[in-house]
Amino acid sequence: MTDESYIQLAIEIAKKGKGSVSPDPLVGCVLVKDDRILSAGFFEKLGGPHAELNAINSSKDDLIGSTMFINLEPCWKGEGNNSCVIEIIKNKINRIVIGTLDMNPQHSGKGIKQLKAAGIEVKAGVLENECVELNKFFFKYIIKKLPYVTLKATQTIDGKIADSHHNSRWMSSISARRFAHSLRAKYDAVLIGSRTAEIDNPKLTVSLTEGRNPKRILIDAELSLSTKLKLFQKNSDRNLIVLTSEGSKGKKIKLSKLRKLGADVRFVQGEGKNKINLKSALKKLAESGITSVIVEGGSGLFTSFVKENLFDDILLFQSPRLLGTGLSLIGPIGIKSIKNAFKLKINSFEKIGDELLVELRK
Repeated sequence: MTDESYIQLAIEIAKKGKGSVSPDPLVGCVLVKDDRILSAGFFEKLGGPHAELNAINSSKDDLIGSTMFINLEPCWKGEGNNSCVIEIIKNKINRIVIGTLDMNPQHSGKGIKQLKAAGIEVKAGVLENECVELNKFFFKYIIKKLPYVTLKATQTIDGKIADSHHNSRWMSSISARRFAHSLRAKYDAVLIGSRTAEIDNPKLTVSLTEGRNPKRILIDAELSLSTKLKLFQKNSDRNLIVLTSEGSKGKKIKLSKLRKLGADVRFVQGEGKNKINLKSALKKLAESGITSVIVEGGSGLFTSFVKENLFDDILLFQSPRLLGTGLSLIGPIGIKSIKNAFKLKINSFEKIGDELLVELRK
């Protein structure tokens, strides 16, 4: 096998940690000697041993002269600290193949420097694009102190996400809905606005597939929503975050009721009636370790994220239906000419059930 093949294997192994290691990165590691895989490991849970240590500890063979393949640069915390680099040197592994450097400014390049100083051969940048893609949530979070934001929606061929009565239920097939639930399990949080909460009354949990429930984030700038909604009544795991304006601090009775229902109420700078400052909200979410957010509606919220350029990609399920009239995915964003249109790139597309899923990036 080639270096690229082993790094690809490390990437696939790393994916096993999805949903369990955030806000830390996904890491997979493979140990090879004489073209034979000795062991493999991945970062399994937050606070647990790193992938390198899991691979080293699971090997029953002597690691002297072996090669380590890993998608992310091993950590170096300095002399006298429990660093992966120290364990690699101690076990006399003589070659390291790395997918990408750690983009954390506090660690980037330091691990490689120490490995080279110990006489270990280092090769970096193998399948780098794929390794960066694997940890796109972590890298944005660690560099910009903001979560990665995905806008997800289902629309008809003529660009409607609901009919004129705001009804969108069952627009997508069961296969597409199951895929959407699997997406929720991969993100730290799922976010909706008050209008969507009121009309659709969703639970925002993962039920059509296996996976952990994300944190549920509700924007309710004026704390006007009824506490009888499922988001409040089905909050036994106490994973609901309500983002509201600073002006809501005086609504003590409502705040008390929300907290008794297990809601984590966070105050954010307001932006006029029924709105909060989205960038400030995202910063607050990142401060609490949320590295990724999938936004599921509605149209007003999608429009605000696009207008303020606060999203990273769009996952668009294209339903083979025509409505003619109804609610558009995006409202006015201040662009009046096609030559000034917000241009996106099609990163990928696939057919899921009856829908075409298109991934769009800036």
